[in-house]
Amino acid sequence: MNQKETLHTWGVLFEWKQRMQQNAWLLPEGIDELLPDEAHRLETLRRAILDMFAKWGYELVVPPIIDFLDSLLTGSGHALDLQTFKLTDQISGKMLGVRADMTPQVARIDAHNLKHAHPSRLCYAGTVLHTRGDALEKTRSPMQIGAELYGHAGKESDCEIIRLMLEMLAISGVLNVHIDLGHVGIYRALAEKARLSPTQESQLFEVLQRKAIPELRTLLDTYALASDLKNAFLKLPELNGDRSVLEKANAWLAFDEVQSALADLDDIYHALARCFPALSMSFDLAELRGYHYHTGVVFAAFVPTVGKEIARGGRYDNIGAIFGRNRPATGFSADLRVLTALNKQHETHSPLRDWIFAPYVEEITLHNTIRDLRAQGRCVVQQLPGQQGGAKELGCSAVLAQNSQGKWVVETL
Repeated sequence: MNQKETLHTWGVLFEWKQRMQQNAWLLPEGIDELLPDEAHRLETLRRAILDMFAKWGYELVVPPIIDFLDSLLTGSGHALDLQTFKLTDQISGKMLGVRADMTPQVARIDAHNLKHAHPSRLCYAGTVLHTRGDALEKTRSPMQIGAELYGHAGKESDCEIIRLMLEMLAISGVLNVHIDLGHVGIYRALAEKARLSPTQESQLFEVLQRKAIPELRTLLDTYALASDLKNAFLKLPELNGDRSVLEKANAWLAFDEVQSALADLDDIYHALARCFPALSMSFDLAELRGYHYHTGVVFAAFVPTVGKEIARGGRYDNIGAIFGRNRPATGFSADLRVLTALNKQHETHSPLRDWIFAPYVEEITLHNTIRDLRAQGRCVVQQLPGQQGGAKELGCSAVLAQNSQGKWVVETL
Protein backbone atom coordinates (compact mmCIF):
# COMPACT_ATOMS: atom_id res chain seq x y z
CA MET A 1 0.00 0.00 0.00
CA ASN A 2 1.52 3.34 -1.06
CA GLN A 3 1.45 6.53 1.00
CA LYS A 4 -1.57 7.92 -0.86
CA GLU A 5 -3.64 4.77 -0.23
CA THR A 6 -2.58 4.72 3.41
CA LEU A 7 -3.69 8.32 3.92
CA HIS A 8 -7.01 7.57 2.22
CA THR A 9 -7.59 4.55 4.48
CA TRP A 10 -6.82 6.56 7.60
CA GLY A 11 -9.12 9.32 6.36
CA VAL A 12 -11.99 6.85 5.89
CA LEU A 13 -11.42 5.37 9.38
CA PHE A 14 -11.29 8.84 10.93
CA GLU A 15 -14.54 9.83 9.20
CA TRP A 16 -16.22 6.59 10.35
CA LYS A 17 -15.07 7.21 13.93
CA GLN A 18 -16.41 10.75 13.82
CA ARG A 19 -19.80 9.55 12.60
CA MET A 20 -19.93 6.91 15.31
CA GLN A 21 -19.16 9.48 17.98
CA GLN A 22 -21.82 11.83 16.62
CA ASN A 23 -24.51 9.10 16.41
CA ALA A 24 -23.63 6.99 19.45
CA TRP A 25 -26.61 8.39 21.32
CA LEU A 26 -29.14 7.29 18.68
CA LEU A 27 -31.54 4.42 19.42
CA PRO A 28 -33.16 2.01 16.94
CA GLU A 29 -36.46 3.22 15.48
CA GLY A 30 -39.35 2.54 17.84
CA ILE A 31 -37.04 1.91 20.82
CA ASP A 32 -36.88 4.57 23.50
CA GLU A 33 -35.56 5.21 26.97
CA LEU A 34 -37.17 6.85 29.98
CA LEU A 35 -35.52 9.72 31.82
CA PRO A 36 -35.77 9.91 35.64
CA ASP A 37 -39.07 11.83 35.93
CA GLU A 38 -40.87 9.63 33.38
CA ALA A 39 -39.37 6.44 34.80
CA HIS A 40 -40.54 7.51 38.26
CA ARG A 41 -44.08 8.07 36.97
CA LEU A 42 -44.14 4.70 35.25
CA GLU A 43 -42.74 2.78 38.22
CA THR A 44 -45.13 4.49 40.65
CA LEU A 45 -48.08 3.54 38.46
CA ARG A 46 -46.78 0.00 37.97
CA ARG A 47 -46.58 -0.51 41.74
CA ALA A 48 -50.05 0.95 42.29
CA ILE A 49 -51.62 -1.31 39.65
CA LEU A 50 -49.85 -4.47 40.86
CA ASP A 51 -50.84 -3.66 44.45
CA MET A 52 -54.45 -3.33 43.29
CA PHE A 53 -54.24 -6.63 41.41
CA ALA A 54 -52.92 -8.27 44.59
CA LYS A 55 -55.92 -7.02 46.56
CA TRP A 56 -58.14 -8.88 44.09
CA GLY A 57 -56.14 -12.07 44.63
CA TYR A 58 -54.02 -11.87 41.45
CA GLU A 59 -50.49 -13.19 42.06
CA LEU A 60 -47.47 -11.77 40.23
CA VAL A 61 -45.48 -13.99 37.86
CA VAL A 62 -42.33 -13.06 35.90
CA PRO A 63 -41.96 -14.96 32.60
CA PRO A 64 -38.59 -14.89 30.77
CA ILE A 65 -37.88 -12.24 28.13
CA ILE A 66 -36.74 -14.95 25.68
CA ASP A 67 -38.34 -18.35 25.15
CA PHE A 68 -38.69 -21.23 22.71
CA LEU A 69 -40.57 -20.00 19.66
CA ASP A 70 -43.20 -22.75 19.79
CA SER A 71 -44.19 -21.72 23.32
CA LEU A 72 -44.38 -18.03 22.46
CA LEU A 73 -46.62 -18.54 19.42
CA THR A 74 -49.05 -21.02 20.98
CA GLY A 75 -52.55 -20.26 19.71
CA SER A 76 -51.53 -16.77 18.65
CA GLY A 77 -52.00 -16.91 14.90
CA HIS A 78 -50.00 -15.35 12.07
CA ALA A 79 -49.96 -11.73 13.34
CA LEU A 80 -47.88 -12.46 16.45
CA ASP A 81 -45.51 -14.62 14.42
CA LEU A 82 -44.68 -11.61 12.24
CA GLN A 83 -44.17 -9.41 15.32
CA THR A 84 -41.69 -11.77 17.00
CA PHE A 85 -37.91 -11.36 16.75
CA LYS A 86 -36.37 -14.79 16.15
CA LEU A 87 -32.91 -16.25 16.70
CA THR A 88 -31.22 -19.63 16.99
CA ASP A 89 -30.22 -20.97 20.40
CA GLN A 90 -26.48 -21.73 20.27
CA ILE A 91 -26.91 -24.44 22.96
CA SER A 92 -29.97 -26.42 21.86
CA GLY A 93 -30.04 -25.45 18.18
CA LYS A 94 -33.75 -24.65 18.50
CA MET A 95 -35.49 -21.47 17.43
CA LEU A 96 -35.96 -18.87 20.16
CA GLY A 97 -38.07 -15.74 20.18
CA VAL A 98 -38.06 -12.49 22.12
CA ARG A 99 -41.55 -12.31 23.57
CA ALA A 100 -44.01 -10.09 21.71
CA ASP A 101 -46.87 -11.01 24.08
CA MET A 102 -46.66 -12.44 27.61
CA THR A 103 -50.05 -14.17 27.68
CA PRO A 104 -48.91 -17.56 26.23
CA GLN A 105 -46.10 -17.68 28.79
CA VAL A 106 -48.49 -17.02 31.67
CA ALA A 107 -50.81 -19.74 30.32
CA ARG A 108 -47.87 -22.17 30.42
CA ILE A 109 -47.15 -21.24 34.04
CA ASP A 110 -50.75 -22.07 34.99
CA ALA A 111 -50.93 -25.27 32.94
CA HIS A 112 -47.49 -26.75 33.56
CA ASN A 113 -46.16 -25.29 36.81
CA LEU A 114 -49.12 -24.64 39.10
CA LYS A 115 -51.23 -27.69 38.22
CA HIS A 116 -54.03 -27.11 40.73
CA ALA A 117 -57.74 -27.59 40.09
CA HIS A 118 -59.02 -24.33 41.55
CA PRO A 119 -59.02 -21.05 39.56
CA SER A 120 -55.67 -19.29 39.16
CA ARG A 121 -55.46 -15.52 39.20
CA LEU A 122 -52.15 -14.31 37.78
CA CYS A 123 -50.77 -10.90 36.81
CA TYR A 124 -47.61 -9.65 35.15
CA ALA A 125 -45.72 -6.57 34.01
CA GLY A 126 -42.75 -6.49 31.68
CA THR A 127 -41.32 -5.24 28.40
CA VAL A 128 -42.21 -7.02 25.17
CA LEU A 129 -40.55 -6.45 21.80
CA HIS A 130 -42.20 -6.09 18.37
CA THR A 131 -40.53 -6.26 14.98
CA ARG A 132 -42.70 -3.32 13.90
CA GLY A 133 -44.75 -0.63 15.63
CA ASP A 134 -48.36 -0.13 14.54
CA ALA A 135 -49.61 2.82 12.52
CA LEU A 136 -50.55 4.92 15.56
CA GLU A 137 -48.24 3.74 18.33
CA LYS A 138 -44.72 3.78 16.90
CA THR A 139 -43.01 2.13 19.87
CA ARG A 140 -41.71 -1.39 19.36
CA SER A 141 -41.04 -2.02 23.05
CA PRO A 142 -44.32 -1.65 24.98
CA MET A 143 -44.39 -2.46 28.68
CA GLN A 144 -47.20 -4.97 28.88
CA ILE A 145 -49.22 -5.15 32.10
CA GLY A 146 -52.20 -7.42 32.55
CA ALA A 147 -54.07 -10.11 34.42
CA GLU A 148 -55.35 -13.58 33.56
CA LEU A 149 -57.95 -15.82 35.20
CA TYR A 150 -57.68 -19.58 34.55
CA GLY A 151 -59.97 -22.44 35.47
CA HIS A 152 -63.45 -20.90 35.13
CA ALA A 153 -65.53 -21.02 31.97
CA GLY A 154 -68.49 -18.83 32.96
CA LYS A 155 -69.39 -15.28 32.04
CA GLU A 156 -68.81 -14.34 35.68
CA SER A 157 -65.03 -14.63 35.23
CA ASP A 158 -65.24 -12.53 32.03
CA CYS A 159 -67.10 -9.90 34.03
CA GLU A 160 -64.53 -9.98 36.84
CA ILE A 161 -61.70 -9.45 34.37
CA ILE A 162 -63.45 -6.47 32.74
CA ARG A 163 -64.15 -4.93 36.15
CA LEU A 164 -60.50 -5.40 37.08
CA MET A 165 -59.43 -3.69 33.85
CA LEU A 166 -61.72 -0.76 34.63
CA GLU A 167 -60.25 -0.48 38.14
CA MET A 168 -56.77 -0.41 36.58
CA LEU A 169 -57.81 2.44 34.29
CA ALA A 170 -59.33 4.32 37.25
CA ILE A 171 -56.08 4.02 39.24
CA SER A 172 -54.25 5.29 36.15
CA GLY A 173 -56.39 8.43 36.18
CA VAL A 174 -57.89 7.62 32.78
CA LEU A 175 -61.15 9.50 32.20
CA ASN A 176 -64.12 9.05 29.83
CA VAL A 177 -63.56 5.34 29.26
CA HIS A 178 -65.74 3.60 26.67
CA ILE A 179 -66.01 -0.21 26.51
CA ASP A 180 -66.65 -2.04 23.26
CA LEU A 181 -67.94 -5.63 23.60
CA GLY A 182 -68.05 -8.45 21.09
CA HIS A 183 -68.12 -12.24 20.93
CA VAL A 184 -66.07 -14.23 18.40
CA GLY A 185 -68.23 -17.26 19.17
CA ILE A 186 -71.00 -15.71 17.07
CA TYR A 187 -68.95 -15.75 13.87
CA ARG A 188 -67.48 -19.15 14.75
CA ALA A 189 -70.96 -20.64 15.20
CA LEU A 190 -72.21 -19.21 11.90
CA ALA A 191 -69.08 -20.39 10.03
CA GLU A 192 -69.42 -23.87 11.46
CA LYS A 193 -73.14 -24.06 10.67
CA ALA A 194 -72.41 -22.90 7.10
CA ARG A 195 -69.68 -25.58 6.83
CA LEU A 196 -67.24 -23.11 5.36
CA SER A 197 -63.88 -24.39 4.22
CA PRO A 198 -60.80 -22.91 5.95
CA THR A 199 -60.18 -20.76 2.85
CA GLN A 200 -63.77 -19.49 2.74
CA GLU A 201 -63.76 -18.78 6.47
CA SER A 202 -60.53 -16.80 6.12
CA GLN A 203 -61.83 -14.84 3.11
CA LEU A 204 -65.07 -13.98 4.86
CA PHE A 205 -63.24 -13.00 8.05
CA GLU A 206 -61.01 -10.56 6.16
CA VAL A 207 -63.98 -8.87 4.41
CA LEU A 208 -65.95 -8.61 7.67
CA GLN A 209 -62.99 -6.96 9.40
CA ARG A 210 -63.08 -4.22 6.76
CA LYS A 211 -66.90 -4.07 6.89
CA ALA A 212 -66.89 -3.94 3.10
CA ILE A 213 -70.59 -4.73 2.59
CA PRO A 214 -70.73 -4.72 -1.26
CA GLU A 215 -67.68 -6.98 -1.34
CA LEU A 216 -69.25 -9.15 1.36
CA ARG A 217 -72.42 -9.56 -0.68
CA THR A 218 -70.42 -10.52 -3.79
CA LEU A 219 -68.35 -13.03 -1.85
CA LEU A 220 -71.38 -14.67 -0.23
CA ASP A 221 -72.99 -15.08 -3.68
CA THR A 222 -70.13 -17.44 -4.57
CA TYR A 223 -70.87 -19.70 -1.57
CA ALA A 224 -73.60 -22.35 -1.55
CA LEU A 225 -75.39 -21.08 1.58
CA ALA A 226 -78.93 -21.35 2.87
CA SER A 227 -80.71 -18.00 2.74
CA ASP A 228 -80.92 -17.66 6.55
CA LEU A 229 -77.15 -18.11 6.93
CA LYS A 230 -76.37 -15.75 4.05
CA ASN A 231 -78.62 -13.09 5.60
CA ALA A 232 -76.98 -13.65 8.99
CA PHE A 233 -73.50 -12.93 7.58
CA LEU A 234 -74.83 -9.86 5.76
CA LYS A 235 -76.36 -8.52 8.95
CA LEU A 236 -73.18 -8.85 11.07
CA PRO A 237 -71.58 -5.54 9.93
CA GLU A 238 -74.79 -3.71 10.84
CA LEU A 239 -74.78 -5.07 14.39
CA ASN A 240 -72.76 -2.37 16.10
CA GLY A 241 -73.99 0.29 18.51
CA ASP A 242 -75.79 0.45 21.85
CA ARG A 243 -77.68 -2.33 23.65
CA SER A 244 -80.42 -2.33 20.98
CA VAL A 245 -77.88 -4.22 18.85
CA LEU A 246 -78.49 -7.31 20.99
CA GLU A 247 -82.24 -7.10 20.44
CA LYS A 248 -81.72 -6.90 16.66
CA ALA A 249 -79.23 -9.76 16.76
CA ASN A 250 -81.69 -11.96 18.64
CA ALA A 251 -84.26 -11.34 15.92
CA TRP A 252 -81.90 -11.69 12.95
CA LEU A 253 -79.60 -14.51 14.12
CA ALA A 254 -82.00 -17.24 15.23
CA PHE A 255 -79.45 -19.98 15.93
CA ASP A 256 -79.09 -21.62 19.35
CA GLU A 257 -75.29 -21.19 19.61
CA VAL A 258 -75.56 -17.53 18.66
CA GLN A 259 -78.43 -16.92 21.08
CA SER A 260 -76.32 -18.32 23.93
CA ALA A 261 -73.45 -15.93 23.11
CA LEU A 262 -75.87 -12.98 22.92
CA ALA A 263 -77.32 -13.90 26.32
CA ASP A 264 -73.80 -13.88 27.84
CA LEU A 265 -73.13 -10.43 26.36
CA ASP A 266 -76.41 -9.11 27.76
CA ASP A 267 -75.65 -10.50 31.23
CA ILE A 268 -72.17 -8.94 31.20
CA TYR A 269 -73.65 -5.61 30.07
CA HIS A 270 -76.10 -5.55 33.00
CA ALA A 271 -73.44 -6.64 35.52
CA LEU A 272 -71.11 -3.84 34.42
CA ALA A 273 -73.93 -1.29 34.37
CA ARG A 274 -74.73 -2.14 38.01
CA CYS A 275 -71.09 -1.66 39.10
CA PHE A 276 -70.36 1.34 36.84
CA PRO A 277 -73.65 3.20 36.16
CA ALA A 278 -71.92 5.96 34.18
CA LEU A 279 -69.88 3.60 32.00
CA SER A 280 -70.31 4.07 28.25
CA MET A 281 -70.69 0.72 26.46
CA SER A 282 -71.31 -0.45 22.91
CA PHE A 283 -71.37 -3.69 20.93
CA ASP A 284 -69.78 -4.71 17.65
CA LEU A 285 -70.64 -8.25 16.63
CA ALA A 286 -68.49 -8.13 13.49
CA GLU A 287 -65.40 -7.05 15.43
CA LEU A 288 -63.25 -10.19 15.59
CA ARG A 289 -60.18 -9.05 17.55
CA GLY A 290 -57.74 -11.93 17.91
CA TYR A 291 -60.11 -14.29 16.09
CA HIS A 292 -57.47 -17.03 15.77
CA TYR A 293 -56.70 -16.67 19.47
CA HIS A 294 -59.91 -15.80 21.31
CA THR A 295 -62.85 -18.15 21.71
CA GLY A 296 -65.62 -16.10 23.34
CA VAL A 297 -66.24 -12.62 24.71
CA VAL A 298 -63.79 -9.94 23.54
CA PHE A 299 -63.58 -6.36 24.80
CA ALA A 300 -61.56 -3.19 24.42
CA ALA A 301 -61.31 0.12 26.28
CA PHE A 302 -61.16 3.43 24.41
CA VAL A 303 -60.76 7.10 25.37
CA PRO A 304 -61.50 10.13 23.16
CA THR A 305 -57.88 11.34 23.05
CA VAL A 306 -56.37 8.10 21.69
CA GLY A 307 -57.17 6.69 18.25
CA LYS A 308 -56.87 3.04 19.28
CA GLU A 309 -57.78 0.86 22.25
CA ILE A 310 -55.79 1.49 25.44
CA ALA A 311 -56.54 -1.93 26.92
CA ARG A 312 -58.01 -5.08 25.46
CA GLY A 313 -58.76 -8.69 26.28
CA GLY A 314 -61.16 -11.56 26.06
CA ARG A 315 -61.71 -15.27 26.56
CA TYR A 316 -59.15 -17.67 25.11
CA ASP A 317 -60.07 -21.17 26.30
CA ASN A 318 -57.91 -24.18 25.37
CA ILE A 319 -54.59 -22.30 25.13
CA GLY A 320 -53.08 -24.51 27.85
CA ALA A 321 -53.77 -27.76 25.94
CA ILE A 322 -50.33 -27.78 24.31
CA PHE A 323 -48.76 -27.44 27.77
CA GLY A 324 -50.66 -30.46 29.11
CA ARG A 325 -53.78 -28.91 30.67
CA ASN A 326 -56.82 -27.69 28.78
CA ARG A 327 -58.11 -24.90 31.04
CA PRO A 328 -60.62 -22.14 30.30
CA ALA A 329 -59.03 -18.70 30.43
CA THR A 330 -59.86 -15.02 30.21
CA GLY A 331 -57.72 -11.93 30.65
CA PHE A 332 -56.62 -8.48 29.47
CA SER A 333 -53.50 -6.43 28.90
CA ALA A 334 -52.43 -2.83 28.33
CA ASP A 335 -49.28 -0.85 27.62
CA LEU A 336 -48.09 0.73 30.87
CA ARG A 337 -46.31 3.45 28.91
CA VAL A 338 -49.61 4.52 27.34
CA LEU A 339 -51.34 4.51 30.73
CA THR A 340 -48.50 6.59 32.20
CA ALA A 341 -48.82 9.15 29.39
CA LEU A 342 -52.59 9.39 29.93
CA ASN A 343 -52.05 9.71 33.68
CA LYS A 344 -49.65 12.59 33.07
CA GLN A 345 -52.21 14.40 30.88
CA HIS A 346 -54.66 14.60 33.78
CA GLU A 347 -52.21 15.90 36.38
CA THR A 348 -53.08 19.41 37.52
CA HIS A 349 -49.56 20.10 38.79
CA SER A 350 -46.11 18.56 38.74
CA PRO A 351 -45.49 16.18 41.65
CA LEU A 352 -43.17 17.62 44.29
CA ARG A 353 -39.92 15.81 44.97
CA ASP A 354 -39.87 15.06 48.69
CA TRP A 355 -36.11 14.92 49.01
CA ILE A 356 -33.94 16.08 51.90
CA PHE A 357 -30.51 17.55 51.18
CA ALA A 358 -27.79 16.72 53.73
CA PRO A 359 -24.38 18.45 53.91
CA TYR A 360 -21.15 16.52 53.70
CA VAL A 361 -19.89 16.39 57.29
CA GLU A 362 -17.84 13.59 58.81
CA GLU A 363 -19.95 13.25 61.94
CA ILE A 364 -21.55 10.13 63.36
CA THR A 365 -24.69 11.93 64.57
CA LEU A 366 -25.35 13.18 61.04
CA HIS A 367 -24.76 9.69 59.67
CA ASN A 368 -27.22 8.20 62.18
CA THR A 369 -29.83 10.88 61.44
CA ILE A 370 -29.61 10.19 57.70
CA ARG A 371 -29.90 6.44 58.30
CA ASP A 372 -32.95 6.89 60.54
CA LEU A 373 -34.69 9.12 58.00
CA ARG A 374 -34.07 6.62 55.21
CA ALA A 375 -35.40 3.81 57.44
CA GLN A 376 -38.59 5.88 57.82
CA GLY A 377 -38.98 5.96 54.04
CA ARG A 378 -37.60 9.47 53.47
CA CYS A 379 -35.22 10.21 50.61
CA VAL A 380 -31.97 11.83 51.74
CA VAL A 381 -29.37 12.98 49.21
CA GLN A 382 -26.01 13.73 50.78
CA GLN A 383 -23.68 16.32 49.37
CA LEU A 384 -20.40 15.14 47.85
CA PRO A 385 -17.16 17.09 48.49
CA GLY A 386 -16.65 19.80 45.89
CA GLN A 387 -19.86 19.03 44.00
CA GLN A 388 -21.63 21.66 41.90
CA GLY A 389 -25.21 22.49 42.87
CA GLY A 390 -27.03 22.10 46.13
CA ALA A 391 -30.53 21.54 47.48
CA LYS A 392 -32.20 23.93 45.04
CA GLU A 393 -30.51 22.53 41.95
CA LEU A 394 -31.37 18.95 42.98
CA GLY A 395 -35.00 19.89 43.53
CA CYS A 396 -35.00 19.05 47.25
CA SER A 397 -37.86 20.27 49.42
CA ALA A 398 -35.91 20.29 52.71
CA VAL A 399 -32.39 20.32 54.18
CA LEU A 400 -30.74 18.78 57.21
CA ALA A 401 -29.33 21.48 59.48
CA GLN A 402 -28.02 21.63 63.04
CA ASN A 403 -30.17 23.45 65.58
CA SER A 404 -28.92 25.43 68.57
CA GLN A 405 -28.60 22.23 70.64
CA GLY A 406 -26.40 20.64 67.94
CA LYS A 407 -29.07 18.17 66.78
CA TRP A 408 -29.60 17.53 63.09
CA VAL A 409 -33.17 18.45 62.11
CA VAL A 410 -35.17 18.64 58.87
CA GLU A 411 -35.91 22.19 57.77
CA THR A 412 -38.39 22.79 54.97
CA LEU A 413 -37.20 25.07 52.20
